[in-house]
Amino acid sequence: MLKVDRPKTLKENALESLRDAITADLLKPGERLVERALCESMGVSRTVVRECIRHLESERLVVGIPNAGYVVATIGRDEVEEIYQIRSMLECAAVASCAKQATADTVSQLRRLCEEITYSLERQDVLQALKVTCEFYEVIFTTGGKTVSWDLVEQLNARISRLRALTLSQGERRTQGPENLRNIVDAIEQQDAGRAAELCASHLEGAAQLAYQLI
Repeated sequence: MLKVDRPKTLKENALESLRDAITADLLKPGERLVERALCESMGVSRTVVRECIRHLESERLVVGIPNAGYVVATIGRDEVEEIYQIRSMLECAAVASCAKQATADTVSQLRRLCEEITYSLERQDVLQALKVTCEFYEVIFTTGGKTVSWDLVEQLNARISRLRALTLSQGERRTQGPENLRNIVDAIEQQDAGRAAELCASHLEGAAQLAYQLI
């Protein structure tokens, strides 16, 4: 039977709204999260806001300060470096495995997602580009049979998206990033696992160096 999509709950919508605000830098690092203001701006109860904040704390997007409540987390250089090291290990292995397993349908799907990412960035809709980018990598990981690795990536995705949004704030990266992904897809289509991994490593190295400059 076909899967029936269920509508998002109030909490899920509120959580997505708060996460997007942090990712898009509308809520700045170190900024205090005032429950009353969040309730008024989102039109939800204080209970919902508190549940969302606790969830975001588990994603390391917010941190609790004794006697001061919660603030938006600050990402330091050491954390950025470690995140990109983990991404490089997992993503390079995933694209190499995907290149060995990908079908024509897989390549077609990846190309379609690349175009959606490009279109979103051309419209300066970074948040939509980030969502599609997650879909892009999920296809790569699942096609390559790296489901455990994808579970690990999903745990980091909130912070990964925050860093992607930071680097995509630079105009050159908005065009270079999608171009890098298209090159990776070309290598996957040619079933060149080594080349795909090499391109992935270069893509991540460029993003990491830019992130170091911007944080």
